[in-house]
Amino acid sequence: MSGHSKFSNIKHKKEKNDAAKGKIFTVIGREIAVAVKEGGPDPNNNFKLATVIAKAKANNMPNDTIERGIKKAAGDVGNVNYEYITYEGYGPGGIAIIVDALTDNKNRTAASVRSAFTKGQGNIGTPGCVSFMFDKKGQIIIDKEECDLEADDLMMMALDAGAEDFNEEEDSFEILTGPDDFDAVREALEKEGVPMMSAEVTMIPQNYVTLTDETAQKGLQRILDILDEDDDVQAVYHNWEE
Repeated sequence: MSGHSKFSNIKHKKEKNDAAKGKIFTVIGREIAVAVKEGGPDPNNNFKLATVIAKAKANNMPNDTIERGIKKAAGDVGNVNYEYITYEGYGPGGIAIIVDALTDNKNRTAASVRSAFTKGQGNIGTPGCVSFMFDKKGQIIIDKEECDLEADDLMMMALDAGAEDFNEEEDSFEILTGPDDFDAVREALEKEGVPMMSAEVTMIPQNYVTLTDETAQKGLQRILDILDEDDDVQAVYHNWEE
């Protein structure tokens, strides 16, 4: 059991996404296109696509929208030219930041990400400069109010399916898996009707850092806000204790 609550931050992000569904649906649509190009349109035989579909459902993307995206991507495979790029750097106060992007123009994206860091008084670093401070994990967050199961029953269900860890917070449950076991655990919970607030393979900080300087906080928030508005940016990970 851990004492660090992820739920409020997840909920905050989700509320922001709900207010800008066009952005998050665009992001997921690109991920669907790339997943279909790499592994085909059947999620039963395409782990990456199954993972993206889980992310889409966690963000309330309608099933028919998901299916249309898969069909469109399957018929348009030759024209999908997006590339994954990861940037690493530091925000004010030495906060570690990882930016995952999916783009059809690397020069445009690199300039936009660099500009975001500069405007918030941060700086881009070299590949690997902060990623060693994070662990790649499957993470499932469940809102206690939405879940009818007792904590022990949910924990056993998750562990039996292959989860590595189960944490109970005041208002949520967190289930952690290895990246390769994420899909099996997610499917097991989905089959039992467990509602998931968030379900994704993510980068989890090994340690969190608190910022006490107000100027540093504002600068970091500016970096995160600018990146959040960029359609090329798929995900941003940081070790700031908000």
